[in-house]
Amino acid sequence: MNANPCIFYSLIILLFTISANAQNTNKNIYFQEDSTIQWIKRADSLRKVDSIAKQKLIEELEQISATETKKRKEVEAKLNALQQQDSITKERMKTEIDSLKKIAKGYPIAPYEDTLFFIFTKWQKISSGERAQLIDSRLKTTYEQYILDFDTLQLYDYGQTVDILFKDRTLINITDYDALWHGKSKMELASIYKQKIENDIVYYKENKSLLTLLKQITLVILVIFIQIILIKLINRFFKYKVDNWILKQKGTRIKGIKIKDYQFIDDDTLTDIAIFGSKIMRWALNLLQLYLTLPILFSIFPPTQRLAETLFGYLFSPVKSIGLSILNYLPDLFTIIVIIIATRYLIKFLRFLTNEIEEGNLNFPGFYPDWAKPTFNIIRFLVLAFMFVMIFPYLPGSESPVFQGVSVFLGIMFSLGSTSIIGNMVAGLVMTYMRPFKIGDRIKINDIEGDVLEKTPFVTRLLTSKNEYITIPNANILSSSVLNYSTSKENDGMVYYTTVTLGYDIPWRQIHELLINAALKTETILKTPAPFVLQTSLDDFYVSYQLNASSKETNRQAKIYSLLHQNIQDVFFEAGVEILSPHYRAQRDGNYTTIPANYLPKNYQAPTFKVNNINSNGNEKF
Repeated sequence: MNANPCIFYSLIILLFTISANAQNTNKNIYFQEDSTIQWIKRADSLRKVDSIAKQKLIEELEQISATETKKRKEVEAKLNALQQQDSITKERMKTEIDSLKKIAKGYPIAPYEDTLFFIFTKWQKISSGERAQLIDSRLKTTYEQYILDFDTLQLYDYGQTVDILFKDRTLINITDYDALWHGKSKMELASIYKQKIENDIVYYKENKSLLTLLKQITLVILVIFIQIILIKLINRFFKYKVDNWILKQKGTRIKGIKIKDYQFIDDDTLTDIAIFGSKIMRWALNLLQLYLTLPILFSIFPPTQRLAETLFGYLFSPVKSIGLSILNYLPDLFTIIVIIIATRYLIKFLRFLTNEIEEGNLNFPGFYPDWAKPTFNIIRFLVLAFMFVMIFPYLPGSESPVFQGVSVFLGIMFSLGSTSIIGNMVAGLVMTYMRPFKIGDRIKINDIEGDVLEKTPFVTRLLTSKNEYITIPNANILSSSVLNYSTSKENDGMVYYTTVTLGYDIPWRQIHELLINAALKTETILKTPAPFVLQTSLDDFYVSYQLNASSKETNRQAKIYSLLHQNIQDVFFEAGVEILSPHYRAQRDGNYTTIPANYLPKNYQAPTFKVNNINSNGNEKF
């Protein structure tokens, strides 16, 4: 009697020890089979200790006489406490076993089709996986040898195990660990396994019967026949319907591809390509039919049903995955569509404002109409870039390392290869708002002079007076001086100027008059402002006279200068003035004048040499 409290406290200590060990086991991610067996052993040991202690208290209670009331109450209290503790222990064991089941690996027993049960514990030195393979192999052999309505399975209790036997051959050993794991006795668990095996054997034998085999063969023939019919129908449909329709559309809906004057693909070639595509579709449908037929045929026979499921899985799993991905992506797709639509209408509104500004219907102080189009292009680029930034997180795979790596690679390539391109683009943007010239202006850049034909974000193209097309990068233009002749049109026109050098013997007022008259006779020279002459220098032998005259025809400089020079010659020759810049002493007697003959009198003769001899008296001798 004195030993009972010690036993009780020992049980409590053992219980807490087992509970702590079980909790630590639950925290282990990689659950090992030996740990499971050890835990079951400890739990079974605790159950046996509780059973022994309870039996001793019951025997002690039976030996106490009815008059020993106080002692009886003490023993009954101990017994009740032990029973309550036993209930708590059983509940905790059940909880611990349930938690172990979540992380323990079970090996299925499936000799035919469906899994009958799982093996979680080992037997002696055989692991649970090896034990499952051994049981599965024994059952497959039994399924073949079993005869319905004649054979039966036997149960035999050997004490340590309860075995399921077939013809004195052990199929499965049910151990205490198996029973404790499932919360049943060994005999109860063996009976459940025996019933499942027998039901599965009946199902197996029925599926292998002659009548079933005939049905399966009939179904195979029917499936093959239907497949042949479908293939023929598809081939006839494509051959007599689709191909004939393609041939009829030749020259109407199916036309060749022509790029300007170059025939890239003619009607016959495009028709052949369409017929070839029709054949590809036909073969693809035939292959799809064959692929679907194989799983159907495999599903007819039970041994190949799993193969049929695998083949169906190869086809429908990707389709299902794609469908689910599309379904899950729909919210993001709707968001992208809303962003694109909003951006599209914003760009339309900006284009409307651009057109109004270009046509002069809408004016902003300090904003020129020719700025409208480039400004619209810049804003549109920024809007589209902002739209892409908003859409990017919603694109499928945008978070994948591959997608991000490709984006970084393209960014690096663009940065390395676009230095000069970016420079030209920025220069073009700056020139747009500097407004140094516009389309049609006559400009001069360094030594290049011509009319502006085209302005792009990267280059500017000029047409010279010799019909030469010259392309100049915008960065070069921005770093050079630009002379714009056409801006003079908006005021008094451009001043054309030319210099004539004449001797001191000609009166300067006469030269001024002659030069102004020559300018007024020239086509396109304006009378207002009036032409004028500047004497730019007084040199050793001659005077430099600069004629200045205005004209708004800035694109005809070569022609106007040529006409102006012609008129200067005509006016001077008509007035009898030689255009001569003397640099030496000339003997005029006996020399023919340099004036053209048509400007001279008809009876003009070159003067003879005249020599005067003066004597000492001052008289001239001849």
